[in-house]
Amino acid sequence: MAVTQRVCIVGLEEHEVSEIQSALEFGIGIVAHQALPQIVVRDGKLLVASRQKPGLVEVTRVVFHGIYEDDLEFLAALALWGGSCLPSPRGMMDLRLRLPGLVRALEHTRFGLPLRGYASPKAEFHTEAERVAKWGNWHCGKNKERFEGVWQSDEPCIVEDFIPGQSVRIVLIGDKYWQIKLEGDSWLKSIHAPNAKFMEIDRELLADTQNIAKAFGLELVANDYIVTDRGTKHLLEVNHVPNVSRFPEIWAAYRDYAIDWINRSVISVI
Repeated sequence: MAVTQRVCIVGLEEHEVSEIQSALEFGIGIVAHQALPQIVVRDGKLLVASRQKPGLVEVTRVVFHGIYEDDLEFLAALALWGGSCLPSPRGMMDLRLRLPGLVRALEHTRFGLPLRGYASPKAEFHTEAERVAKWGNWHCGKNKERFEGVWQSDEPCIVEDFIPGQSVRIVLIGDKYWQIKLEGDSWLKSIHAPNAKFMEIDRELLADTQNIAKAFGLELVANDYIVTDRGTKHLLEVNHVPNVSRFPEIWAAYRDYAIDWINRSVISVI
């Protein structure tokens, strides 16, 4: 008896899952979870909690699109499994934590200057220049503060020079790409601001983002940069799970990429 593939989708909203499901080849099953599901990796197989019945069911592919407080071990388990996952779980795992991920990304960017600093919890960081402290592992402008003089935090911090300029994001999904001007009411800029918008692509930033995506084996990624008035460019962050719902064009590209990726995987297992 032939059994078609079953795909686990983690992190997407129900209406987003429905859009993907409606375009899948006949016979492909879906197990969808907005939160991290229970999983077991056993003998090279991935078993995921079913939503229709008690217990776990085997899945043959995973589409992962979410950021959770405790997801690092989950990503590591997907990498340990070694099956087909969109995006690469190893790439997501390597970039998930802010400081280690940044250190790894700096090896692959042309725009890594100026040098970053670091401060342990309760350690005093003294500076005459204006700096930015970043702590924790959340993006979207959270856990950041500008300072000068003396900085002390309860958390370990990355410390960067404050660089005035235009904040932009390069988004890659497969062979499609966009540049977005990030906006905000303060020095903190975000893709979520209502006036954030597409802008002409900077080919140097695009090539840099493509190089980083290739280095981590990621099919989709979003890099944030600062471009100064003098035209110098500086990498700020690499988003291993970029927002795909803010702009309809990006959602359509992500949806179509995921659908094609799943449909190309259809094989029958006897």
